[in-house]
Order: sequence, then C-alpha cells, then structure tokens
Amino acid sequence: MLAGALILLLPRPSDLSVEGQRTLAIAVAVAVLFVTEPIPLPAVALLIAVMQVVLGVTGPARVASTFMSDSVFFIMGSLMIGVAIVKQNLDKRFAYYLLRATGSDVRRISAGLLGVSALLASVVGEHTVAAIMLPVCVTLIRLTREQEQAQLPRLTALLLLSIAYGCALAALGTPSGGARNAVMIDYWRRLYGTEVSYAEWVAHAYPLVLLLIPVAVWTLRRSFPTEVTDLQRTLVSLRRLVREEGRWDAADLITVGVFALTLLAWVTVSGTIGLGIVALAGASLYLVLGLVQWEDYNAGVNWGVILLYASALSLGIAMQGTGAAEWLGSVLLASLPSGALGLPVAILAVIGLVTILFTAVMSSGPAVAVLGPVLLNVAFLSGVGVVAAGFVVAISSAFAFLTPTGTPAARIIYASGYLRQHDFRRPGLALTLVSLALMLVLAFAYWPLLGPRGSP
Repeated sequence: MLAGALILLLPRPSDLSVEGQRTLAIAVAVAVLFVTEPIPLPAVALLIAVMQVVLGVTGPARVASTFMSDSVFFIMGSLMIGVAIVKQNLDKRFAYYLLRATGSDVRRISAGLLGVSALLASVVGEHTVAAIMLPVCVTLIRLTREQEQAQLPRLTALLLLSIAYGCALAALGTPSGGARNAVMIDYWRRLYGTEVSYAEWVAHAYPLVLLLIPVAVWTLRRSFPTEVTDLQRTLVSLRRLVREEGRWDAADLITVGVFALTLLAWVTVSGTIGLGIVALAGASLYLVLGLVQWEDYNAGVNWGVILLYASALSLGIAMQGTGAAEWLGSVLLASLPSGALGLPVAILAVIGLVTILFTAVMSSGPAVAVLGPVLLNVAFLSGVGVVAAGFVVAISSAFAFLTPTGTPAARIIYASGYLRQHDFRRPGLALTLVSLALMLVLAFAYWPLLGPRGSP
C-alpha cells in the first residue's frame, strides 16, 4: 500500500490522466501484494474493487460490471465440472490410465502430465485442458499423501506445475490455444490490413513449443527434487480403487457424456455463445441430472481464486480505459537508449519484457489487448516488422510463469488450493528467461525463412 501511495504523491505527468495515475498506483500496490502475499490473495481481489471506487478511478456500477465476464464464468464452470468428475471417481480411473502408460517413476509421470497437457492445449485451449487434467493430478497427490503420511509439497508442486506449464506453453502454438492469440490476429487485420492464417501461426510458433517442453520438464525437476521418486504404491492403490469401483455404471457414462458434450460445445459453438456459458451449461446439467448437489460445488470450488481472477480482469480494463497502460508502455520504451532503438533485437526484447511484466499483474488476455496497439505501433515506427512484433507480444504473454494470475491454466491450477505463491517463483524466473531467449533466437534465425512478413 505504501508503494501505491508513493505513486499518488509523485507529480503527475502532463500526458497521464488523473485517473490513469490512480490506476497505476493500484497496479503497483497490487503487484507488491501479489509477490509478497502479506494477506490472502482473495483479500487483494476485494481491495482492487474498493480502491477503484475510493480513488475515483470509476464508479461502483462500472467496477461491478468489469468483475464479471465470460472468462470468469468459464473458470467457475470449469471448476464445477471438475468437482462433478471427482464426485463420480472418474479422476481415479483417468489417473490410473495415466500411470499405467507412464509407469510409476515420478520424472516420467511429470513429463507425461506436461506432454499430454501440451498436446491437448494445442487444439482445445489451455483453460479447458487445465480443467480436465486438474482432478486427475489431485487424485495422484491425495493418494500419495495418504500412502506416505506426509504433505509432500515438492511432489505436489512438480505435478501441478507440469500441467500449468504444459498448458501455457502449448497455448502459444496455435490460434485456438488462447484468446490472446485471436486478439493479436484481429489487431494485425484491423490496424495493418495483414491476414495471418492458422497455418502461418503454427509454422511460426509451434517450433518454440517443441523446444520449450523439454526445457520446462528439466527446469521443474531441478526446482522440485521430490520427497518420493516412485509412485508404485499409489499405482497399486489406484488399481485397487478402480477394481472396487467395478465396471462403468450409468452415472459414470452420463458424467463422461456430459463432459464430452461440453467439450464439443467448447470447440464448436463457444465462439457464438462464449466459453463461460458452455461451462455453466455443463455444470448446470450435472445438477439437473442429479449427479452432483449444490453442496458439492459449494465445498469443492475455490471461490476466492475465482474472485482473484475477476479482479485481475477488472484492473486490466481500468488500465486500458484510463490510458494508464498506453502511457506506461510508451514511457518504458522511450527510456531505452537511442542506440538500442535502431536494433530490432533490442526492440523485440523490450516488447517481450514489457509483455511479461504486464502479465505478472494482470491476465494475459487483457495484457495483450492493452499492449497490442501500443507495442505494434512502436515496432512500426522503429522499422521492425509488425507481424514479428505481434508474435512476440502474443507469445511472451504465455511466459507468465512467476505468478498464478497471468495465464488461465495457472489460475485454474492455483484454484485447487494445493500450491503456494512462491511455488511459481522457484522455477518461473529461469523458465521465463530461457523462453524469452529462445523466442528471440527463432525470431531472427527461423522466422525469416518462412517469408518476409515474419521477419523482424
């Protein structure tokens, strides 16, 4: 809070509105609270709403409207669907099938979780895949904790972050991987009349996914030397539990059928009615069919983290509406040495760093929406290709490895309640720097081979 107060006491630049300065003060205060976590994160979410109104950034009705969106509905509905899957014990069956495929070695299980998550997130969307994989991973964690009679924090972090990082990395590889990719494609078309196809995006971005998957696996292993290295006892327990469950009954099949229908709707009609409405429809259908009770949802969903995600979106909208984001991006880029402005690698590096910094305090989708026009214009004025710059913005927004708020997958995984804030920071810094470096190498060594449009 002191950091935010300091921003308010500083002289206001003439090209920054009063509301913009106040919004920046809120953003700085929130960033400090996210990193240090002196109070519970849901309390930070409440403060975001309170500070916007008290400081006069916007009115209470506007704050309330920005807190709720289709994305928030999606997070809420996805977590509810996860509860329904757990209620029918289907997570145990899926976890058993995974362990039977990978074996009981923790390193192979971690790599399997990351690889499967990455493969699915390439076509379905990272938030959907995180919602699918979370109950499976939680089942492994719970059973292993029971077997070992210990909390196993490093094993827990390794397995859950394997899902989060696999989803985040693969989401940058295709336009359907995340909303931020579609936002950038729209900016190219509207602002510069440039059409980038699905295949072009995959050609530019997916090689980076393939390079980063083994890097992420290695980084997680180094960051979290696990308390146990073999889950053979968990595999035995899962096999016993699956046998006790017996054959698939009608409730199991209906649960899978509703989920498959929801997944199909996500892929086919979400562009028309929204991901969130589809998720809520699936969650409601489980209630209507009697497969879950409201008490199950109430106890199984982490409502505080949903509130946290809603507040991050609200803050991003406020930064965009007050001009604070545009002013901050311009100042950061103007602070570069004049010599660096003539170097395409310096421009793209700064664009990537600015995007990563923004996704540390706000959702990646709003970050790309806010920064996209500003950073594309900077690239255009500097003589750097806007297609290359746009790829850097969209791809870098997936490198939000330091906090649980930057990507949808991280927010869903954090919503499980099994991770702490510093679990993200331990592997996050190294993976962020390596990812940024590899992206820049591809931008100059590989993208020009695909044609002049993608050249920096």
